[in-house]
Amino acid sequence: MAHGSATARKPAATPAWYRVALPTSRRRALWAHGDDRTLWAACGCAWDAVAITPIQLGLDALTAMRLGVASGYPVLADQIHDELYILVPPGTGAAATGLPGVRVLSTGSQLLTPVTEHGTPAAHWISPPHRSRPRLVPADRLTTHLRRLMAPPYEGAAAR
Repeated sequence: MAHGSATARKPAATPAWYRVALPTSRRRALWAHGDDRTLWAACGCAWDAVAITPIQLGLDALTAMRLGVASGYPVLADQIHDELYILVPPGTGAAATGLPGVRVLSTGSQLLTPVTEHGTPAAHWISPPHRSRPRLVPADRLTTHLRRLMAPPYEGAAAR
């Protein structure tokens, strides 16, 4: 085979949700500066929150769902606790109850949310909500994708 005739493989592109979730050096500098604020927001009225640990599992679910990062689906990251919060319609988060590494925040719970654009290491929007009315992630679809990601690898074809 002549040099250069082999097809070069392109490295796999980093999924969009991973690109927006990684704190940039600019964001880290803003966090270090300390002029950010957070507030507690009540869950269960306008939305429920599905908390997923580790962040990677939640990002994989969002990627599998093919939701656009700029589509206005509100998603928060807590880099300190390696937890991702995905906002779903109120009263629907219970669909994810019982999944390993998943907690549901609904009526009676509160979620730490950023007030400033850059947030804090404990609460920053990786996908901020639209100002008018946020698009909420369908809890049943999220739960389906989380279950698939947690299932053991399919061995049907390989076992033959």
